Amino acid sequence: MYTPDFVDMITSCLKIEEVDGIPFMKLKKIPMNAWNRLMKRTFDIVFSLLFIFILSPVLLIISILVKATSKGPLFYRQERVGLDGNKFMILKFRSMRVDAEKGGPQMAKRDDDRYTPIGEFIRKYSLDELPQFFNVLGGNMSIVGPRPEREYFINSMKESIKRYLERHRVKCGITGWAQVNGARGSDSSMQKELIMTFTILRTGP
Repeated sequence: MYTPDFVDMITSCLKIEEVDGIPFMKLKKIPMNAWNRLMKRTFDIVFSLLFIFILSPVLLIISILVKATSKGPLFYRQERVGLDGNKFMILKFRSMRVDAEKGGPQMAKRDDDRYTPIGEFIRKYSLDELPQFFNVLGGNMSIVGPRPEREYFINSMKESIKRYLERHRVKCGITGWAQVNGARGSDSSMQKELIMTFTILRTGP
């Protein structure tokens, strides 16, 4: 016998419904069929390779600036939760001090004093996100999809935001409908971002 917990029910392909008090397990609609997933993955690989090749001089310049303006590693690696609740290490150019979260996980905010001299600039224009194209090549992310979040914040938001874990039914991405419409970072409403994500889930890519 198997009793699914809340995370299992939300991230799996099954949905639990009751009819006259009798529980039924119902298959959820798959967000993308096999052909669409293949086409999306092909696009991700081709676009990422071209992007990295064309912008390699920019990546090199940012790398030099990050290393020259602060002590610590070039890249910032952090565990995030992606498709089906699987965890992976996201890659970014480091924009904050090495001890930025010594007091525990916290969201970045406007005029954050933890930024390195170049960090606020690359963060403002999302240049710190560029290494995530390597995450795309590795298959952990897609170019378009809901932004991946840390488990710490997922656990704090899944109770207050309805169907928050539904976002893990599709592969997370570098950018998506929420980001291009201004729902990004600490300046946006998380509920607004979720509404935009669900719109894509319902209507398809």
